[in-house]
Amino acid sequence: MKADIGVIGLAVMGQNLILNMNDNGFKVVAFNRTVAKVDEFLEGPAKGTNIVGATSLEDLVSKLATPRKVMLMVRAGDVVDQFIDSLVPLLEEGDIIIDGGNTNYPDTNRRYASLREKGIRFIGAGVSGGEEGARFGPSIMPGGDPEAWPFVKPIFQGIAAKTEQGEACCDWVGKEGAGHFVKMVHNGIEYGDMQLISEAYHFMKEGLGLSADEMQAIFTEWNKTELDSYLVEITADILGYKDEDGEALVEKILDTAGQKGTGKWTGINALDHGIPLTLITDSVFARCLSSLKDQRVEAEKAFNNPILAIEGDKAQWVDALRQALLASKIISYAQGFMLIREASEENDWSLNYGNVALMWRGGCIIRSAFLGNIRDAFEANPELAFLGLDNYFKDILQSCLPAWRKVVAKSFETGLPMPCMSSALTFLNGYTTARLPANMLQAQRDYFGAHTYERTDKPRGEFFHTNWTGKGGDISSTTYDV
Repeated sequence: MKADIGVIGLAVMGQNLILNMNDNGFKVVAFNRTVAKVDEFLEGPAKGTNIVGATSLEDLVSKLATPRKVMLMVRAGDVVDQFIDSLVPLLEEGDIIIDGGNTNYPDTNRRYASLREKGIRFIGAGVSGGEEGARFGPSIMPGGDPEAWPFVKPIFQGIAAKTEQGEACCDWVGKEGAGHFVKMVHNGIEYGDMQLISEAYHFMKEGLGLSADEMQAIFTEWNKTELDSYLVEITADILGYKDEDGEALVEKILDTAGQKGTGKWTGINALDHGIPLTLITDSVFARCLSSLKDQRVEAEKAFNNPILAIEGDKAQWVDALRQALLASKIISYAQGFMLIREASEENDWSLNYGNVALMWRGGCIIRSAFLGNIRDAFEANPELAFLGLDNYFKDILQSCLPAWRKVVAKSFETGLPMPCMSSALTFLNGYTTARLPANMLQAQRDYFGAHTYERTDKPRGEFFHTNWTGKGGDISSTTYDV
């Protein structure tokens, strides 16, 4: 009996996806460039299963049922192209190659177009959930060649996480690189979410002087509210984990954050599309700032600028902080969907935003209780431009606004850095202000560069130039909009 799918790459994600596929009744062929790892896998985690190994790409392809389905779980970049180049001569028209890595979506666009010319169907699938998700049910975001979807749908939806209603957290996203684009934005929201939670922890620890055990109890309680989410849940677990000496292990971890580029890609794409993804971009810069550890240590000595203790009822401050975190998280998701909408319209992907929210409802790192409400919001109004205008989310934002402002203001007063919580608030203040000071900005641009401006007393689309000094000319520059 031929196998249903072949998987190349036996790192953590590859091994666990293969085991997940086997558990769900699919026969899998496993291959790794270092072939010895195949034997180790078959004699180790895969022992006693129906998983078979391959000694070469030729061997892998020979063991697959048609149309052949080969999934790459390897490092993004040149390695993917190398495997594709090696596989194409071994495959036939209609066969399917799947890239399940953290690939930048323009690479997926390129590979989709190139393979389509060769008659090979290509899928770029974002996979989220980490080691546990891959093993027991990830969120999967497939895009690429729509003709390939019916052949991989039973496998992907079979192994994906399920909502409480039994819906698979996997559905077709769109053509070309749509799947990897949505996964990229998912990771950007993940960056923002993690930074927001870290800022809440910092506020409690440095501002309120709470212990790790006290903070663990708070995050545990928060996870029973609208903040119910994977990241809040694991934050409570982390705060409760003790080192050998009985102290909280988290306090012994060096405060320099790493990154693998997906948050940066999200920020770059937001700039390219002209979408104010302020919170997510600030979360990337926060990681960059954290990496300057030695410089920060010296700067603290030079400025002697300690974080001041926050006075007042601690329970009231903790509740205000809960509201500020909730509101900021909503802005993080809202900005992410603004970017997804813009990319969908620009690339003619026709994305279903409610389905995207459903795919994130389980299995993935940003899974959160209110993703169900996000799905409801887009089902009620598929043209919703800003999530905060949906009644459910608008009511939360308006309700949380006084506490949110109080927390951010106090962070400035006490010298406590909260870049993402303050960025989220600034965004909402700007988005809900009908008249911003950009009129002054446009006047400045026209003054020094003849860049023109529109007038409030004239129709939109008419541009004017003023000879502000009497020394300039009447010729204006051309306009450019992102």
